[in-house]
Amino acid sequence: MQNNDFRRLRGSRSPAEFAAAVRRAAREIGEQVACDARYIGRVEAGEIRCPNYAYERVFLSMFPGLTLADLGFSARETVRGRGARGRGDDAPADPTIHSNEESDVLRRAFMTSGTVTMAAASLGLGSAPSAPASVSSTPITSGIVSGTHRRVGEAEVGAVEDAVRHIRLLDDRHGADGLYKRAAQPLRTAYALLDASTTSRQSMADRLHTGAGELALSVGWLAHDSGRFDDARSHYAEALATARVAGDPALEAHAFSNSAFLARDTGRPREAVRAAQAGQRAAQHVASPRLLSLLTLREAGGWAGLGDRTGCEQALARAKSLFERGRAEADPEWMSFFGEAELEGLEAQCWSALGDWSRAARHARRAAALQDPHFTRNLALYSAELADDLARAGAPDEAAAVGQGVLDLLEEVQSSRVQTMLTATSRVLLPHGRSPSVAPFLNRHTEAVRGA
Repeated sequence: MQNNDFRRLRGSRSPAEFAAAVRRAAREIGEQVACDARYIGRVEAGEIRCPNYAYERVFLSMFPGLTLADLGFSARETVRGRGARGRGDDAPADPTIHSNEESDVLRRAFMTSGTVTMAAASLGLGSAPSAPASVSSTPITSGIVSGTHRRVGEAEVGAVEDAVRHIRLLDDRHGADGLYKRAAQPLRTAYALLDASTTSRQSMADRLHTGAGELALSVGWLAHDSGRFDDARSHYAEALATARVAGDPALEAHAFSNSAFLARDTGRPREAVRAAQAGQRAAQHVASPRLLSLLTLREAGGWAGLGDRTGCEQALARAKSLFERGRAEADPEWMSFFGEAELEGLEAQCWSALGDWSRAARHARRAAALQDPHFTRNLALYSAELADDLARAGAPDEAAAVGQGVLDLLEEVQSSRVQTMLTATSRVLLPHGRSPSVAPFLNRHTEAVRGA
């Protein structure tokens, strides 16, 4: 039964916009929730009959004076204990599950529902806390290794989908360096599940293919952002193959988007253009102007890398026009990061590649000012871009001041990409090392590099 009460409360906001509002409300009361458009869709479809404790506190803070019943949810006592048979309810076995999330990054990613043991064992995360007796404690990975076929259900598919969400959430906050190695085993097991399992429902098979492909892209991005480019290329290719086997144009477009980005970052701008254009062809089958906008920005980055100012300007104009069409219900879940700040940031990178440092700095400044603080890694990235553009544009004092802010952010963000950018900026500022404004930044950066 659909939750029409909750749908009315969302109003005219898209699921992605409402999910962002939920995350903001959570931060205001000290909670951590991995809310996204898919979660909102599950609530409105009636799949989540009662939220877990963290979401309950967030929702009640957003709508003071209303009860869970007013929000369209069932009483907790009517749904507790049923999570072992499916993911329809969102009550965790452990109500403290959301605290200290970063202390055990991926283990907790698979333990936010009643299918605790099943989900954890499914993706190689070891034994889970105590769970209902009806949940099998036998690791599914043992059946996969021996070649036994296993029927896939909501527990396994949901675990893959939740892993993607939590990896993205933690990457947004802290960057990729501390996450990549932990994500490799769940990815291998997800593909083993895909290869060795069976399902009687095509919808379940489709979700498993999409989830495995998105997990490959998430892990590939962790490799990309931490400077492991060969690993990233392999993961992106794996996701692209999965998309084509499954006939999933949205996943294919995502894979091409990441591949284009990687090609640009590794000095292959012509490949970046071709990958971005291939992604645009796939995205024609997805009713999402924002997806097309992002892929066109990837193309613009490729043209900039080739030194083709005209091609870059034309692609930027198309990207902005597509962006201005606004959000759509078909916008992929992974695109929650793509707002006006990212648009400005990607344009800044184009002008930087073309050597127009002052223009690049203007866009990078806007990107940093517009960035939602939730995306800490992106805030560090835009600020690092701004510092470098200012340094090259002949504003060393301002560049050093911005660089100091990036160093502050790097106390909680681990991103080799950001660190590499800041190192390049410090080299540009070396001739100004005696400046009372620049010297403290250079000294602090040197200490940070030594302590890394």
